[in-house]
Amino acid sequence: MFEELVRRQHGVVSRQQAYDCGLTKAQVEHRIRTGRWRPMAGRVFATFSGPPPRQAVLWAALLRAGRGAMLSHHTAAELQGLTDQRLGTVHLIVPGERRIRRVPGVVVHLRTAPEVARHPTRSPPQTRVEETVLDLTQQATSLDEALGWLVRAVGRRLSPPHRIAGAMRRRAKLRWRAELRAALVDIADGCHSLLELRYLRYVERAHGLPIGIRQAVRSRSGGRWYDDVHYPRYRLRVELDGRAAHPAERRWRDARRDNAAAVAGETTLRYGWTDTTDNPCAVARQIADVLHRNGWPALPRPCSPTCPLADP
Repeated sequence: MFEELVRRQHGVVSRQQAYDCGLTKAQVEHRIRTGRWRPMAGRVFATFSGPPPRQAVLWAALLRAGRGAMLSHHTAAELQGLTDQRLGTVHLIVPGERRIRRVPGVVVHLRTAPEVARHPTRSPPQTRVEETVLDLTQQATSLDEALGWLVRAVGRRLSPPHRIAGAMRRRAKLRWRAELRAALVDIADGCHSLLELRYLRYVERAHGLPIGIRQAVRSRSGGRWYDDVHYPRYRLRVELDGRAAHPAERRWRDARRDNAAAVAGETTLRYGWTDTTDNPCAVARQIADVLHRNGWPALPRPCSPTCPLADP
């Protein structure tokens, strides 16, 4: 029983857990005195030698925090694949009625009825993915940053939009509630990046352009291509990429995809973050020109009195 507990907790155990598993105080003290167990945080010990791995550090923080603690925010995001960045700080949620001493390197968030947020199966104890996402949106310093967490969760297939929407409804207080709720609808319709979301809102909708098909599937030899935005009636495809540079292999793949579209009689336009964010009106004009040339009967509308499309 004790060995299984230690294995499950990546070599970390608390003094109380040792007692609960049947070890005596003398046995515990002997292991500490002889160096077989090394202190990690308060009454929590490592039962191994050498630098503690990441999982051991997380378990030590949890055991030090005690009853009801779970990993949350950026730490939970790290474990769940929401972020590829590892922070030195460990984030925890503990029940709101508890108070624990300050622990270096650990940020404690108090929450009423935290059991609702706990993932039912993941180990170590952590918040559900949708709860992690919402926690991170509330820590964001901008709406764009908050929307980015929604896009990432859905785009990486970690949590579907309806689960995130359900978690939103359970929260009495939520900054940017209306904006987050509206974004979830667009993300569910196929916006798989913040750039695609901005294109939909500030290029298409703001200028009255037709709404394209998101993530349109195109068959090819040996697989499929996914076009970010496709206007099949007007033979136009739009590709959006927020990366500053493409590796040579990706550039060649993009070229093959563009060439295949050209052979099929379609135009491909490509835009990056700067185009879509800083010059959405200019992008809208180019899109409108191609659409109009290929049969779109309407005209784009200016998004504001200062929009270049307002010029006759």
